[in-house]
Amino acid sequence: MKKNLFFIALLLSLSQFSCKEDFLVTTDPTRIGTEVFYKNETQFRQAVNGVYGQLQTITNSAYVFGELPSDNTTVDLNPLDRGDAVRWEAFEFSTVNAGNTDISSLWRQYYSALYNINYTLEKLSISGLDATAKAPIEGQLKFLRAYFYFHLVQYFGDLVLVTSTLGNPDQAFDLVRSPQAQVWVQIEIDLTDAVASLPATYPATQVGSATKGAALALLGKVYLTQKKYSEAVSTLKQVTGYTLNPVYADNFNPAKKNGPESIFEVQYQGGNDLGEWSSFAYVFAPRASAAAITGFASTPPGGRNIPTNDLIAAYEPGDLRKDASLKTSYTLNGTVVNIPYIIKYTHPHTISGRTDDNWPVLRYADVLLMLAEALNEQFGPTPEAYGYLNQVRTRAGLKEVSGLDKAAFKMSVLKERRVELAFENHRWFDLKRTMTPAELAAFMNTYGAKERANPTVSRGGISFTAQDYVYSDYEYYLPIPASEILINSKLTQNAGY
Repeated sequence: MKKNLFFIALLLSLSQFSCKEDFLVTTDPTRIGTEVFYKNETQFRQAVNGVYGQLQTITNSAYVFGELPSDNTTVDLNPLDRGDAVRWEAFEFSTVNAGNTDISSLWRQYYSALYNINYTLEKLSISGLDATAKAPIEGQLKFLRAYFYFHLVQYFGDLVLVTSTLGNPDQAFDLVRSPQAQVWVQIEIDLTDAVASLPATYPATQVGSATKGAALALLGKVYLTQKKYSEAVSTLKQVTGYTLNPVYADNFNPAKKNGPESIFEVQYQGGNDLGEWSSFAYVFAPRASAAAITGFASTPPGGRNIPTNDLIAAYEPGDLRKDASLKTSYTLNGTVVNIPYIIKYTHPHTISGRTDDNWPVLRYADVLLMLAEALNEQFGPTPEAYGYLNQVRTRAGLKEVSGLDKAAFKMSVLKERRVELAFENHRWFDLKRTMTPAELAAFMNTYGAKERANPTVSRGGISFTAQDYVYSDYEYYLPIPASEILINSKLTQNAGY
């Protein structure tokens, strides 16, 4: 059996194994071996940039796991091609199983990035870099490792926790899943180290790199997710130097990237052939919209991540965020087509399929709403908690809220997070954080019944199956990919799959 496990990907790609036959020992002039790399600050920065590149790839499909399973988005399915029904569409209809190839791709992508992080950290620890040069590199790597595990532990629960490379590939077959509690401890350790190591800002040439503020904001979210409310408040209050953008839409305008509200965003660059572009506008536009939304008919739209009727109804009258986030129809050849679509990532660009839009990961509005939530959980709706919540509402053109009890305030914050952070891959994690598995299943079954009765998008004659929109408690976690269990029989499967 091939030993092509996720965490030895780089080991293989860097060709660290050699053959005894001298005539087979050759040097590829297009590749740099590890024995001559990792020697100076420039090379270590290149290694970190490689992980940021993997973050781009992971983010390209993150909506499948962060929005589609929730009540925020649905699909504009193709009735003539049902090949995707068992892949990304399964996350919308709650028909995911352990053989889903999108889950196995997710697993491999994350663990490949984690291997590269661990390998680079090991090389960094024995390098001759001085402390000043080493600190921000180590801090970024630990921030990214924490970020990846923060996602994985919420997706899968107990995890294979690896923080060092393996001396022998055969050791991979002895790895087992660690308890969630152990994973959370490691995340906190990495972020605490990152806070101590990272600078508040970078030179213009390094804009977009993880900062101290990013590590603090993520650590605060980690505490909030674990219901460590006191720690969340004290940590999030240290996220300083940021302000709300006066205009909500400016947060997503490629001409105003990394603005005053941006704490951390995934960097993309369109308009060239460098391979760093994004394409969310094309992925999210309704299938038959041609050039009506993107401006280019040569790259077919994907019809994925369509805003639901349920989400559209959640916007209050006069909410300025609605028109900056979605449209409820488009016009094609003079005909109005009533299919909603996301516009947060739809901006003018010069080359078909290559947009310049970044992806927001952490914004100051998120921090304010997390503070409001954590304070309310501790003390109820205090004036301070109202202040954080109402800052976000005021920017949106809405009236301040007041006079709520603790439960109502909690629901108000959750609703505010839904519309403020719509289509930024927060919704599914927010639902999981605030509900038990049984509560989440009941909530999603109620939503599913509404979507079955009145689909947001016509299904073109394709009937729902008996399994569509039927949620069970065990779906709180994704299944461990069947392909990984086949490779390593010591990995256990999540209950229910």
